[in-house]
Amino acid sequence: MGENRDIFGMLELMLRPGFCVKDNIIQKVNAAAGSLPICPGGDVRELLHTGQEEYAAFTGGCLYLQLSLPPHRCGASVTRVDGWDVFVLDSEASDTSLQALALASSALRTPVNSVLLAASQLQSLVDPADPKASGQAAQLNRSLHQILRLLGNMSDAGRFASGSSQVTQDLSQCFSEILEKAQTLLACANVPLTYQVPSESIWGLADMEQLERAILNLLSNAVKFSPKGGSIHASLTRKNRMLYFRIQDNGSGMPESILGNVFNRYLRQPGIEDGRYGLGLGMALVRAAAANHGGAVLLDQPSGKGTRITMTLSIRQSTDSTLRSPVLRPDYAGGWDHALIELSDCLPLSAYELE
Repeated sequence: MGENRDIFGMLELMLRPGFCVKDNIIQKVNAAAGSLPICPGGDVRELLHTGQEEYAAFTGGCLYLQLSLPPHRCGASVTRVDGWDVFVLDSEASDTSLQALALASSALRTPVNSVLLAASQLQSLVDPADPKASGQAAQLNRSLHQILRLLGNMSDAGRFASGSSQVTQDLSQCFSEILEKAQTLLACANVPLTYQVPSESIWGLADMEQLERAILNLLSNAVKFSPKGGSIHASLTRKNRMLYFRIQDNGSGMPESILGNVFNRYLRQPGIEDGRYGLGLGMALVRAAAANHGGAVLLDQPSGKGTRITMTLSIRQSTDSTLRSPVLRPDYAGGWDHALIELSDCLPLSAYELE
């Protein structure tokens, strides 16, 4: 009984909508979720829009999935506390925050692109035989790529959450190409990346811009949390109509205090803390990409050392009888190399030197 009071008390202290579940049955809903169609005694599985299989297999860590709460869908983080599953829902405040970030990014993008172009032209004038000048030019180039990455995350976290433009792709080939390029770049940082992808073609609907951004963000996080001499392993596996993309590092893992809120880090108050966590906008992109592809995201530490993150995707085929062209949209990176932007927080200066 005391255990119930602890969980229920924690739930009521939450400012965001939330509820707790035991054996798939909703036990308690907090005041912030009082206006939502979530009823104590109901089966939580009936609310799941994505993540049905993932939740059925959930044993710990932090799982991000989507709930169907007519007339809307809502993202939710799930953590297990003393045998109870605590669901914490995205709030309207998060949408407002993302909209404000997108407006700021839009205003900054044009001048930053101009500076990046000017820096690239200046870099071509640097004498390669002058190591100091070459290093300074590479530092400038990398820093501008980092700014461009942050602006891209600021502008696109909300856009990803609003949907995606998907066309039929060979998912095995797409994942393999992204990981092959990342492997080459991470070798510059002395971080070995190994990966396994099915050799056979797996055709399905996908928005490859979103999936590429998600994959590279996950790899960047893994590198930042890997110790010197560490390694990263990535794999893509298939189970029936689902794909499981996993990245495992061998770092120190993530504290419990961070783990439960990892998918909503951009809502935190500014403070002095481990800079590896950043604003958390990259994880907002990852969770939105997974949801748009009928999947979920699980972050756990199965081996007791390091962190594993799993992004699932539903293999879906087009029901249209007419072949449609993909929606043409401008390159979010303004023509700059996607991988150099998304991995800019973990690559060395040598990756940004003029060839």
